Amino acid sequence: MKPVRFRMATDLPARATVCVLFTLLSVNMFRDWARTGHVTGLLLLASELLVVVLTVVRRRASIVDRSSLAATVTAISLIGPPLLRASTEPGFLPDAATAAISGLGLIVVVIGKITLGRSFGLVPANRGVVVAGPYTMVRHPIYTGYVITHAAFLLAHPTVLNTAIIAITDAALVVRALAEERVLSGDAKYRSYCRRVSWHLVPGVF
Repeated sequence: MKPVRFRMATDLPARATVCVLFTLLSVNMFRDWARTGHVTGLLLLASELLVVVLTVVRRRASIVDRSSLAATVTAISLIGPPLLRASTEPGFLPDAATAAISGLGLIVVVIGKITLGRSFGLVPANRGVVVAGPYTMVRHPIYTGYVITHAAFLLAHPTVLNTAIIAITDAALVVRALAEERVLSGDAKYRSYCRRVSWHLVPGVF
């Protein structure tokens, strides 16, 4: 066990860094939403602002996965989506349909983050087990929402580059989810939860 003072010294700068980065991201998203007026833009803004709020109020973790693997997959899953690029070529579905799918995914993300509350964090850690709301259906509903939005974007902009980015990003999300489960597996409440909810991301699939 590391001394409490040391954990606090590392936790506070981490919180500050996340808050600054996601605040800047939220400012850019607000500008985009103000320019376009798209509902999906507003939902995306709400989702990323929640990261800032929940990072400030989150509980201190009882255990954190500080492995290089956890850091790598977390970074990849965060860096991937901003690298996606819109295409001028027609998509597989009309814009209205992909916007609706994306909006659904973002709603799942927002509800998942609100439900997770003070247990929210970016790296795999145990900040308290949450078993309510969308967590009664899958173990990682926030990631489920991200996968839905990624699929919607790819249907709208099916380029080779976007396909590669989403494949790598979502693979990182899966590894990140499993890393979180390994950290939480030491908690009896989480083991009991996993016996009730077996699906990781997609009910009936994974």
